[in-house]
Order: sequence, then C-alpha cells, then structure tokens
Amino acid sequence: MTVTEAVERAHRDEWARVLAVTVRLTRDLDLAEECVQDAFAQALRTWPEAGVPDRPGAWLTTVARNRALDRLRREAAFRRVLPQLVTDEVAPPADDRLGLILMCCHPALSRDAQVALTLRLVGGLSTAEVARAYLVPEPTMAARITRAKRKIAAARIPLRVPGPDALPARVAAACEVVHLVFTTGHTAPGGAELTRPDLVGGALTLARMLHLLLPRDPEVTALLALLLLTDARGGTRTDGEGRLVLLADQDRSRWDRERIAEGTALLGEALRRPPSRWAVQAAIAAVHAEAPTWAATDWTEICGLYDALLALWPNPVVRLNRAVAVGFRDGPAAGLAALDALLSEPALAGYGYLAAARADFLRRLGRRAEAALAYEEALALTANEAERAFLTRSLGALGCNG
Repeated sequence: MTVTEAVERAHRDEWARVLAVTVRLTRDLDLAEECVQDAFAQALRTWPEAGVPDRPGAWLTTVARNRALDRLRREAAFRRVLPQLVTDEVAPPADDRLGLILMCCHPALSRDAQVALTLRLVGGLSTAEVARAYLVPEPTMAARITRAKRKIAAARIPLRVPGPDALPARVAAACEVVHLVFTTGHTAPGGAELTRPDLVGGALTLARMLHLLLPRDPEVTALLALLLLTDARGGTRTDGEGRLVLLADQDRSRWDRERIAEGTALLGEALRRPPSRWAVQAAIAAVHAEAPTWAATDWTEICGLYDALLALWPNPVVRLNRAVAVGFRDGPAAGLAALDALLSEPALAGYGYLAAARADFLRRLGRRAEAALAYEEALALTANEAERAFLTRSLGALGCNG
C-alpha cells in the first residue's frame, strides 16, 4: 500500500473519529475541521519518510489535537476551555462519534442541513463533493453548511448522546439521513452515470458506524441489512458500457453473496423485535436476493410485505412499488389498474417512475401508442442519463411515436 493509499484509507476509516475528539476539545466545528485537515496534510508530508504509523488514527488525532491546542493558546481561549480537556486520550470513546452523528441530525436543523452536515462532518466529503451529490452550486452548499454550523453554535447543541427520552427520535433521524444518502447514490438524480458509488459507499460506512455504536438498536440493524441486501446487486445494475440492466435481466451469479449473507443475518436479528419500516424493506430486498431466478421470485410474499410496510409507513412511493409487484403477481392489466389509481396522487405528479412503470405494463398489453406516450412522459421527468438512455431505447423498440 502506498502512502497516498494509506492516507486515503485513514481518511475513510478515521475521519469521523479524529474530528469527534477534536470538536470535543475545541467546541468549534470550523476550528476542529481545519485542525483535522491539517493533520491529514501533515500525514502526506511526514509518512513518506517516517513510514505509516501502526495506528494511523491515533497519530492523526494527536496531530489534530496539538494543532487545536496551539490555536486555542494563540487565541487566548486556552484557559476558558482547559477544564473541559481530556488530557491523554488519543482515540475518543464511541459516544464521541455517535454524538457527532446525532449532533448533525439534531431536530433543530432542516433535513437538507442534516444530510449536508452528516456528509461533510461524519462522512468527510468536501463541500464541493456534497454540492455535486445534490446538484447544487458549491457556494449554495457552502452557505447551507455554514448556516447549519451557526445554528448548532447559537443553539448550543452539544456533542453528546442525548438522554433516553430524546435518543430514539435522534437515531430515527440519523437512519433517515443515511438512507437518503444511500438512495441518492443508488440511483443518482442526474448526471451521466446510473449510480454514485461514493455516496453509496459513504452511506454504508455511516450505517456500519451506527451499528457499531448501537449494535442492539433494531432500526439501525435493519437499516444496515437493507443497504447491504440492496447494494449486493449493485455490480449488475449496468452492463460493461454503463447501460441500465433491469432486475429481471441481471446476472444473479455475480451478486455479492457475502453481503447477502451478512444482510440476511442482520435482518434476522432485527426481526426478533416488532419490525420497523427498515426491517420490512430489508425483508423485501431479501426476497429478491434469495430468488435464484427472476421467474422464481415470490411476488405474493413481496405484495404481502408491501402491505405490512404501508401499515407502518403509508408512503406514495411504497404504494407505487406495491402496484408494480401486483402487476408481476397478477399480470400487467392488474398492475396497470393499480398504477392508474395513483395518477391523482399529488406526491407522484412529477415522479418519473410512475410513468415508466405504466409504459412497461402498457407495452406488455400491446397498447403501443399509449406506452409511447408514457415513455415520453417518463423521459421528461428523468434527469439521469443512464435511465434516459434506457427509456429512449424502450421507446424506440415500440416503433411508433405515440
């Protein structure tokens, strides 16, 4: 492993840990970030000659803490902060990292701010990377992150795990944020590629971190199971030229069986308690993952699981997914009828997957002109170029223009 690779790995594995202890020392997010960035820059300068330390995280934490102490002394804040310091610790306890995540997901912040801060502070993405992930200009994202930091400072939101009364809601918010990051990466809202592997990987890292810190929390366990079972199919969602491949046509021999086994085991743990929405979603993903072929998929079980999910989480997109499952269980006419019942749903008015699903069922029913119109509607609502290329090919295969 080269020094650059060692630093990149340390950034991926240790960023949140180093930042958490530095924030606890400085009580200043901007100062802590600056000191941690300095520590990684120092690693790039020092490790080529001195060698990669046995404990990179401890080395980085020590350098970041020393930078912070120097700054605090220079800014005449050392005496004020001194009673709060932890003198000899080079690696924070788990609560520091968990506190950092839960601080980013404080209910005083908007969901957009929670996502941006989690990616920036916990995931270690740069402001430019966060901006690209959510298709906004970098200055806009920088301003959003700055406002969130100021709100944390003004509201005196602490870097700690809240009490038992507030913890469930904060963990639930953290799960929502991690899932949103994952889904944004799983199918990118725009751009040339179907997926954003950096966001998918970042979400998995965050989910693993949450599970490490809260191993007995059934929602966290179920969320990690869901992400693993879904991402196990990630390598077959496009072909060698980057073209979208439907689930029905994917090479299941290439699915990641280790991730499927890990996700299934975690799902079993989560289901020992009353299931959360994450557990039911993971169960749906498990049915797909365990089916040896598309034809062997148990659509009756999937429809039943969607019914259970709707009882827990009555979401329009869940209704859409259930309607598609009905179509595969009972035939395209039944699926189309279920989808058409959702056409008046305001939340789905600009949702391209509704039009795409209708187009597919109309095509299967031989209603080619109507299918063409539905494909054209889906194209108008889709910004991801891989999806647009797939819809364009499907429209062209109909041999008509509506």
